[in-house]
Amino acid sequence: MKVTGFTFVRNAVRFDYPVTEAIRSILPLCDEVVVSVGNCNDGTLELIQSIGSPKIRIFHSEWDDSLKAGGRVLAVETDKALQHISKDTTWAFYIQADEVVHESDIPAIRAAMDRYRHNEEVEGLLFRYHHFYGSYDYVGDSRSWYNHEIRVIRFNPAIRSYRDAQGFRLNNRKLRVKPVNAYVYHYGWVKNPEEQARKWINSTSLYHGNNRPLMDRISATAVFDYSEVDSLERFNGRHPMIMADRINRKNWQFEHDISRKQFRNIKRRVLYWFEKRFGVRLWDYRNYKII
Repeated sequence: MKVTGFTFVRNAVRFDYPVTEAIRSILPLCDEVVVSVGNCNDGTLELIQSIGSPKIRIFHSEWDDSLKAGGRVLAVETDKALQHISKDTTWAFYIQADEVVHESDIPAIRAAMDRYRHNEEVEGLLFRYHHFYGSYDYVGDSRSWYNHEIRVIRFNPAIRSYRDAQGFRLNNRKLRVKPVNAYVYHYGWVKNPEEQARKWINSTSLYHGNNRPLMDRISATAVFDYSEVDSLERFNGRHPMIMADRINRKNWQFEHDISRKQFRNIKRRVLYWFEKRFGVRLWDYRNYKII
């Protein structure tokens, strides 16, 4: 069984992505990791090289900055990385530049890969998510955040990244997946408010870059307003050890009253209550088929 990790990144230094932590977190599971480094001059290439693992294989990519609708460029870059995976790969482990796998979940992930390696019906493994927001002490707990996503796929040259690289499709159909008892720790919304504002502006441009009035309006944002969130809860677990240094270097404060809910409408409030009461998320969009 051969496992190949793959990811893409650009401007990791400029926007302070935890990409080295992301890559290092999956290295124990992978025989090699393909990293697509986009065109930039902020030291991202040197940052990836500094990991110093012989498992890492880097290639360079020129991003098409004209793809500014719906985050399509992210799927295109994911597909580029996917196309560089060795053809003898059994499982391909996709990790984004702000996602980290916990070391305690590695045995469960490896066991699932081994269990389904010969079951061709299983085309992917489905992970649960912790979405950190504002600081490392809070996670989003509403339906504004996706609670599951595919991060391991059975290697197939016909599989493509879907929409804005959130999931995958095979010949435009949903992948058949099995859940794995493991989490992805998503740190994309945990930064100094000034740094988060810059990252937010850049990320928004990947989705709405052609909307000049919108971009002109948000480009003036100097400090990101973390208070504009519908619902958070305290994180009482343990972060991946690989994040310890980054967490210790946190240089801002964020506190949130978790009893404060700001849902857009009564429907969202009712659905939130139902999910908390019964543990079921009604009418949730799923870009996969659990088998």
